[in-house]
Amino acid sequence: MLKKIDVAQQFLVKNHQLFACPKCLTKMDVHGQELICQNHHSFTLSKKGTLFFLEKKMTTEYTKEMFLHRKNIIQQGLYEPLLSEIAQMMIPDAPVLDVGCGEGSFLEILGKNISAAKIGFDISKEGIYLATEQTTANTFFCVADLTHLPFSNQQFGTILNIFSPSNYHEFARVLKPGGQLIKVIPNQFYLKELRQALYTGEKATYSNAPVLKKLRETVNILQEKNLTYTLPTSNFTFSDLVKMTPLSWSADEKQLAELFQKPFSTITVDVTVAICQL
Repeated sequence: MLKKIDVAQQFLVKNHQLFACPKCLTKMDVHGQELICQNHHSFTLSKKGTLFFLEKKMTTEYTKEMFLHRKNIIQQGLYEPLLSEIAQMMIPDAPVLDVGCGEGSFLEILGKNISAAKIGFDISKEGIYLATEQTTANTFFCVADLTHLPFSNQQFGTILNIFSPSNYHEFARVLKPGGQLIKVIPNQFYLKELRQALYTGEKATYSNAPVLKKLRETVNILQEKNLTYTLPTSNFTFSDLVKMTPLSWSADEKQLAELFQKPFSTITVDVTVAICQL
């Protein structure tokens, strides 16, 4: 069996045209286990089969533990109706870019029926290290910055932007002509049971109005759909459900202990899914 670094090198040899130097945007070529641009900026594969494109270390509160809880919840099916909806929107024969991919679970599931190259990136090294454990064919993960994407112009047929920040200028640069952005935004009742169990007052409610306003002002929305469903929490490991989201970060130990003693019985997923052109 090939090592991760060897599989990653094979991906780069086959798909090096997808990458551009984040420092100067010139094209990159593979030299052994390195990508080197025309201005001699170089990026070396790690043993885990990933590349680090950040010029400096970026801090994030997203920990390995949180990504593991998220991975478990995704595998247990919390987002299955949402992912089924997105899968119908994917372009099967064009490269896919997953923005803010975390530990890579969404791309692993959505990429199974995509023959083209699939790339996920995140600023979290912990998330990307976990993502490199995914086994979906023709997939690569890297640590990169949303403001300086290390990808060539007009290369991707689909950009996935699921529960993550956006940079519409950069998205427009790397999308193919006629390519699509699939943006998923949490709505008012997203995980409302968890939010209301941990918070009171303003923190117990959520509004996505600023994010939707920015999206509608910036892109051409081809299709916009609200998707809402509620599932029993007995379907999931409750600790995974609570700890897979930043909602639990501000809760103190007493609040969490009370929540685990009297867990809520249902959990709601409430999102807007938009297919966009830039």
